[in-house]
Parts: sequence; structure tokens; C-alpha cells
Amino acid sequence: MTVNEAWDKIFKKYDILNKIQRDGAFYITANQIKEFKEPRLMAKWDSSENLPSIFRKHNINILPVSRTGYVLSDFKLYESIPELGEHVTEMQKVEIPEYESIDIENISSESNAINVLMLSRILDDFLSEDDNVATFNGRMGTGIFSFNVDRYRGSPIKIDVENAQCEIDGGMENNGSVVILEAKNVVHPDFHVRQLYYPYRLWSNKVKKPIRLVFSIYSNQIYRLFEYKFEDKMNYSSIKLVKMKNYSLQDTEINLNELYDVYKNVSIIYDDDRRNTNTPFIQANSFERIISLMEILQEEEKTVEQIADIMQFKVRQSNYYYNAGKYLGLFEKKYVKEEEKNIKKISLTRLGKKILKLKYKERQLKLVHLILEHDIFNKLFIKAYQTGEIPLKEEIKDIMVKNNVCNSGQIDRRASSVHSWIKWIFNLKNI
Repeated sequence: MTVNEAWDKIFKKYDILNKIQRDGAFYITANQIKEFKEPRLMAKWDSSENLPSIFRKHNINILPVSRTGYVLSDFKLYESIPELGEHVTEMQKVEIPEYESIDIENISSESNAINVLMLSRILDDFLSEDDNVATFNGRMGTGIFSFNVDRYRGSPIKIDVENAQCEIDGGMENNGSVVILEAKNVVHPDFHVRQLYYPYRLWSNKVKKPIRLVFSIYSNQIYRLFEYKFEDKMNYSSIKLVKMKNYSLQDTEINLNELYDVYKNVSIIYDDDRRNTNTPFIQANSFERIISLMEILQEEEKTVEQIADIMQFKVRQSNYYYNAGKYLGLFEKKYVKEEEKNIKKISLTRLGKKILKLKYKERQLKLVHLILEHDIFNKLFIKAYQTGEIPLKEEIKDIMVKNNVCNSGQIDRRASSVHSWIKWIFNLKNI
């Protein structure tokens, strides 16, 4: 039984939608969830895009309130993450001491990313505190506290928490503050505020120093750091972005002339006419997430289901992003023998592996090269270069029709992906 199917059955059995409408919230135990599926698979989504269908349809979300209990309502629980390259400060280049046990070319886990964040003094620079020391991390109980949280309908609601579990990726202390760090090495459009709020409430009762909350994303050889605060300690929904800054251990400067040089030196190989290819035209908006998936596959091949779990995707999104990578020659599917079974998994091609070994700048320009080998992107690139504007969606759709890249029912959605990829190319010069 899938998570979607399990929650559909739970909602029906306990008449959850009507009870939320009547009472404002519905409380459910882990045992009630376990009747259908393991609670650990049913109640934690770090990004809103992987919420079960019935949750998304009715704007329902879930919060843990104890070790064995949860509450459901039309909560507003997620905070959008700003796009890379928009409204950010200048990228700072930093250097790390040479340690044999640290490979900055292969930062593959959240814990490794935190280690480098500390050793490189990126965190010190971001916080303007040069004496940060790691002092705590891991799973711990939240203690007892209450808070208000906004809803999509109606007034805010009060929630009582009693020793729920929270996990802290990194806890530091310096002369002026205690720092709570949430680290990710996969790109998502938003994050669950609970990941900062529950640790914040726990440690605000333990220490006298002010608490600073940092959300970190490491992907594509770039650290993106965001500092948040809660303007009202008792209000989950009072989260506010204080500042953000990007860092890299490598040269990230790409100018418009370098992008044009790629265009001049590329040969068009693909017309993307659907009659001439078995690779679906792209339906994956975030090019950053394609790169993020490349980095995940660097470690080992994955099934579409495993990718969906790691990336907080629906399974169909895993296929969209696989096909986008296949379109560029980066991904392939092959059978891998596991426990005497042949399992189909997605892996990097030889080209994909080669690209991941490149430095940041060379990596991005090579990816641009692969994109511009496709006629539609070649045409749109020079149009954007000459006009200084990303072509409008209607213009993109006209070229898609002429090139016969997909059927008429798919054009609108896939034109959005084309627009996003062109935008990603030209945004490289802003990073």
C-alpha cells in the first residue's frame, strides 16, 4: 500500500476532513496510523511537494505533538526558499586548510557539508562570529511547550507539544549566541519550519544566550546560507528571513561573453522532433535539481522510488528528472543485481561522471553546451542574448510546435521547463 492510499483510507475511516472543519484540528496516534502503514513513512515531509495527494488537495498538514501523537489541520507549515542568484549578496570565495580526510570535490553528505562549513570558516563569516564550536547535535526530545500557528482557513490555532522528537543537524556555541543549524544537500523549493522551530523552542529553555537559526543548502559546489528568526517566540508562523549569503570554495564567476563563446562553439545535434527520438522532451523546471540529482547518483545508482524519497519527489517527478538528464546524456537506466534479483536503477552515464569531476565554472559551461546542442535551446539562447530578455512563453510554444517536440496537450507545461532552463543559463552570470 502506498502512502497516498494509506492516508486516503485513514481520512475516510476517521472522517478527518469533517472533523477538522468542525473542531479546527484532528489528533491521531501513531498506533492509528500503524493500522495502515509505518508512521515513520507517513508523517514527515521536509518539503511540501511530496505531501500525499489528499493533503495537497485540501491544504492539510501534519505536526508531531508527542512521541506517539500527531495533529492534522490546514496549517501553514512551509517556508519558500529563494531562488539562487536572485536577491543574494555577492558570492564569497573561501579556502579550506588541506586535510587528507576532507575531499572538497566530493561533499556527499549533510554531515560532511557541516564539517566543511566549519573548517572553511564560512559559518564564522556568515554569523560574524569567529569562535563557533560544535557542542550538540542528533535526536532529542523537545520538552513541553505551546504555540500558535496560522491556518489557510480561519484563525490561528494553539498547539501543545509534549516531548515530541526533533533532530538537530548541527548545534554550535560562540561568545555571543547559540547556533542551531539545519543542513541539506538536496535542493527543494521550500522547507518545513518545524525543523527550526522545535529545536529553537527546546534550546530557548536551556540557554540564556540568544539563539541564531541557520538553514544551509550545499549543492553544485555552492553553500547557500539563510538566517531566520521568530519574531514571536510563541508563534510558529512568525518566521522571518534575516539575511542570506552564498559561498563557494571555487571560482564561480561566469560572464555573458563566456556564455556566448559556448554558443559560438557548439554544434546543433538534436532537433527534438518526437518522431525521431525515444527520449521525451523535458518536463523538469529546476535545473538546479537536475544537478542535485547528479550529485546523489555520484555515490551509487538509485531506483526511481529511492530518488523520490531522497529528493522529496513524487515518483512521476523522478521520471521527469530522469528523462531530463537522459535528454542531455547524463543519466541512463540499467539493471543491477541485488539479492539475486535484477532491479532497474538510474545511474550516471560516463559523460555525467566526467562532468561531476569538473570545477564549478567548467561544470556549468559544459552543461550549457549540452543544452545548446538542442536546436530549440540554441534558437532561444541567441534570441535572449540579443534582446536581453528571456523569450516569452508564447514564443517558446511556437518554436516547440514548429520543432514538433511534444503533443499539443503537453506544450504548456513543458514550455515552462524550457523557460526555466534558459533563465538558469543567463542567471549563471549573476551568481
